[in-house]
Amino acid sequence: MAKPVKTYLWLLATNLFISAFTFGGGYVVVPMIRRFFVQKKKYFEEKELMDMAAVAQSTPGAIAINLSALAGYRVGGVPGAVISCLAALIPPLAVLGVISVFYTSFITNAVVAAVLKGMQAGVAAVIVDLIIDMCAMVLKQRSAFLTAMIPAAFIANFVFGINVAIILFVSCLLCVLKVFWHHALLMRKQAKR
Repeated sequence: MAKPVKTYLWLLATNLFISAFTFGGGYVVVPMIRRFFVQKKKYFEEKELMDMAAVAQSTPGAIAINLSALAGYRVGGVPGAVISCLAALIPPLAVLGVISVFYTSFITNAVVAAVLKGMQAGVAAVIVDLIIDMCAMVLKQRSAFLTAMIPAAFIANFVFGINVAIILFVSCLLCVLKVFWHHALLMRKQAKR
């Protein structure tokens, strides 16, 4: 069933807004998607958002574009995904176009440098908030395995300097193995009955 045009216009406007006002990388998009899609419109639940964020992170491309497309697909199907993806691309392309034209002026401007420094602090706060929310969701599941992965991943990167891509790959592999192990145990119990 086709969604009303109003839904597609909302997706366009919301994703344009999110893309235009999120600085600092893809993870900053997650709290914005939460605010508009989960809290305000209730299009999907918090757990679904975290699942989409995990998929968006593990697929090729920018997490901000991937997550916008997934949220758009969840709300409006394929047309919603296309609209959301395009809306997420337009603001960065426009900003990069302007900056490339006036690059020499921007690079030497003290005001622009100060604004960018201030943005870094704001982005750091948003990312810390996201990490706290994600850790709270993991702890709610009361899984010792998942809970142990949080400090293990931190120590692997921060202390031992292991590349994040390797940590992500190993974490995904361990989770897949855990699912297969759990499934095998379940099959044995059913076979014994």
